[in-house]
Amino acid sequence: MNRRTIQRILNKKHEKFIESITDETVKELVKKNSIITGGAIASMLLGETVKDYDYYFTDMDTVKAVAQYYIEKFIVLHPDSIKPELCWDDDTGRVRIKVQSVGIVSEEDIEKIVTEADEANAEHMEEIDNDKGEYRPIFISANAITLSDKVQLVIRFYGNAEEIHKNYDFVHCCNYWTSSNNELVLNPTALESLLCKHLWYQGSLYPLCSVIRTRKFINAGWYINAGQYLKMCFQLSELNLSDINVLEDQLTGVDAAYFHQVIDYCKKRQEEDKEFKVTAPYLVSIIDKIFG
Repeated sequence: MNRRTIQRILNKKHEKFIESITDETVKELVKKNSIITGGAIASMLLGETVKDYDYYFTDMDTVKAVAQYYIEKFIVLHPDSIKPELCWDDDTGRVRIKVQSVGIVSEEDIEKIVTEADEANAEHMEEIDNDKGEYRPIFISANAITLSDKVQLVIRFYGNAEEIHKNYDFVHCCNYWTSSNNELVLNPTALESLLCKHLWYQGSLYPLCSVIRTRKFINAGWYINAGQYLKMCFQLSELNLSDINVLEDQLTGVDAAYFHQVIDYCKKRQEEDKEFKVTAPYLVSIIDKIFG
């Protein structure tokens, strides 16, 4: 697709989205303060099917308003599900959604829980593909709200595109569209990466997630050289993955149905034994049980 076509599609998508918002204050904030960036624009430039449209917001007020609006809608639509709560993280200065852990009782329960998680994830993906034009919340994590109609609202970060892209790992995802002026900005380096299908790691706060994410790109015919892996591994060496909170933070956004079980199991052990630390042998044993 060319620039004009992509710009027209994104503007139309945004107009339909804001029409679905019934709260006038939230509608106005989303109308003016939205950024669409990430894989959607990359997919359109390559002529591929868009999986979802990642929305970010330029200021904290919009993030809070949007998150609270869709949390309330989620509770109404899913009365028997978890009851997510909007929280402010003093350490990071960010909004997050508190989602109750599913919990794990014992090692014998792992297989049962993973099966249930897989079934729930399959239903979730079916919901995403079932486009009813309602833009209803169907899945909530600590950092994002997934709506029907292929929209994901990311609340983990906010700011202008430059600030948001500081948290991006691969440069080809750094094109963006802004709602305030219906402008599509194409990054020359991102275009070069897309043209060559060459993964270029620009550094990230979440290198573990980046390492895992390379699998899907390689399966789709992308190339990555050893130097990019060295960048990720060096950043990984600076992290304390034995800290469950650090490990959980690093795994956000990848293979959630499985990795949430890994984290929950580690947390359960820590609750039982305050001296417990995540070690390589322990993690290997849990991963082998869950991933098979």
